[in-house]
Amino acid sequence: MSQVEELYKDYFHDVFLYIRSLAGDEHLAEDITQETFFKAMKSVDSFRGDCDIRVWLCQIAKNLLFKHNKKQKRYTGEEIPETVPDNTVRVDELLENSAQSMEIHRVLHTLVEPYKEVFTFRVFGELSFRQIGDIFGKTESWARVTFHRAKLKIVEELEVQK
Repeated sequence: MSQVEELYKDYFHDVFLYIRSLAGDEHLAEDITQETFFKAMKSVDSFRGDCDIRVWLCQIAKNLLFKHNKKQKRYTGEEIPETVPDNTVRVDELLENSAQSMEIHRVLHTLVEPYKEVFTFRVFGELSFRQIGDIFGKTESWARVTFHRAKLKIVEELEVQK
């Protein structure tokens, strides 16, 4: 049995489960796992052995999944639920009123990072989500989700203070 066949036999299930947990899609996980072993077959000679072979295979698989998702232009992390109302207009309207603006600044001051910084970059710095993502070394979608969560936290805190 060749080295790659042995790797496939020994680690297919582990890599598959890992990718399925990240992707949440069994068919995509199967495809990525197959591609992982194909790529490993082409580069098995470059494996330095400074980590467990399972870790090396999972890293290849994770990179392939991220590459796939980037091509699909979708974010694999937690998406903004459709049932959550968009509070953008409300926060923007509140900022126009100076008394309410001061309350938002007080609440903003108490927010934890990265919510405080993302909200500040977006609203006051007028940066795009792509620029914010780049600053944090994250995706544009991550910046969108974080901004949305910051807005929800601000609105929630303002309602508690009423």
